[in-house]
Amino acid sequence: MTPEQHTWAKRFKWISLIEGASFLILLFIAMPLKYMFDMPIAVKYVGWAHGILFILYIYTVFPTASKLKWNFSRTLFALIASVLPFGPFIFDRNLKKSQHVDF
Repeated sequence: MTPEQHTWAKRFKWISLIEGASFLILLFIAMPLKYMFDMPIAVKYVGWAHGILFILYIYTVFPTASKLKWNFSRTLFALIASVLPFGPFIFDRNLKKSQHVDF
């Protein structure tokens, strides 16, 4: 892996993990606060943060796929992972196994 590829992989990993964590916080903390404790403000702020991180994730998938020479199925898996709870974490683990590199 070239230094440029390593940089792209590392950047994507961090964006992916932060986006995945924001999704889990939205689902398992903010949504219960809204519906069980009538605190909709949590969804407003966590939702905004997650929305921005989601857009950033999608925005970085394609250049990362190009730089790391991902095939269509890996790129599609990265996109699908972004909408599934725990998806970015599973994708990251899968990527580590296939690249044999620690980021």
